[in-house]
Amino acid sequence: MIHYTLLCGNGHEFEGWFRNSEDFDKQAKAAAIACPICASTAIEKQIMAPAVARTKQEGAPDPEKLRVAAADPRRAALLETLRQIRKTVTENADYVGDRFPEEARKIHYREAEPRGIYGEATPAEARDLAEEGIEFHPLPVLPEDRN
Repeated sequence: MIHYTLLCGNGHEFEGWFRNSEDFDKQAKAAAIACPICASTAIEKQIMAPAVARTKQEGAPDPEKLRVAAADPRRAALLETLRQIRKTVTENADYVGDRFPEEARKIHYREAEPRGIYGEATPAEARDLAEEGIEFHPLPVLPEDRN
């Protein structure tokens, strides 16, 4: 297994384990690796120092006493907040699937009863809605959505 420090196109750093460097290359090319923070699939390896076995030197820290770096608790709190937002929307709004742009227009132009909805829209459909002044917000993409 190879451990890489990875960087997404938005500057978020995270780690990944791969069977070999070819596996990383294949997954990166297929956009199968996503940033756990922003879901970007523009991923690059960072410069790494190889792990080199050595004997314990005078004054070197005792490996038994080294602390393990833990995940940033702010990241965990952010992910939990995003999960709660998504849960609230999905429990309290109507799922309209790919009819989202049509339903959003009907509500905006008062052709349908105002209500919370969620669904899918292509980037072009979302751009058209925004240009028409129709307010909408994308649901957060969570790390588990990419697995």
